[in-house]
Amino acid sequence: MIRLGTGPLERIAAVGAHCDDIAIGAGGTLLTMCRARPGLRVDALVLSGGGGEREREERAALSAFCPGADLRLTVLKLPDGRLPARWEEAKDAVEELRTRTDPDLVLAPRTDDAHQDHRGLAKLVTTAFRDHLVLGYEIVKWDGDLGRPSAYQPLSPGTAEDKVRLLQEHYPSQRHRPWYDREAFLGLARIRGIECQERYAEAFAVTKLTLDLGE
Repeated sequence: MIRLGTGPLERIAAVGAHCDDIAIGAGGTLLTMCRARPGLRVDALVLSGGGGEREREERAALSAFCPGADLRLTVLKLPDGRLPARWEEAKDAVEELRTRTDPDLVLAPRTDDAHQDHRGLAKLVTTAFRDHLVLGYEIVKWDGDLGRPSAYQPLSPGTAEDKVRLLQEHYPSQRHRPWYDREAFLGLARIRGIECQERYAEAFAVTKLTLDLGE
């Protein structure tokens, strides 16, 4: 198993189509990074859910998932499931995020995600953040679109448990969903952990990666 670090992390960007996407896909990674780097700047953008209960959930959740970080969160009001029809607004939002941050790492949906909102946002991110490391997180759902990841972030057992606890605590509006439970979240983390010879992990897709191995 080859382990390559990204070098110093001072700024990251995290984007999601919906409130809870970032936390589900990369909540353990956020906890790991923020705990290791107090003061890390996190610029987060969520395209839908603004102005109501979902935004309140998201603000509380990401604050918990980014302890000690300089969190700057924007939640917009694009309609859920309609991103292709609101392409220009979504593109403007991603471009605006790019103008105010030059992150060392971007967390975003996968470009081959089956959900049209996730997939569309992922494509916008890779065009706006052309010179950045973009990790595409995965979200388990009924579509059965989980693939073969190319990058892994190991999670300590405590961090994996914290992620599940925070998901249950901060998104009460989602608890009725049949897939939104401890077994689903911890089970996927266990599978990804097996794949990278760890107990638990989050997995990501990498569409392009430039190496600098000469230094």
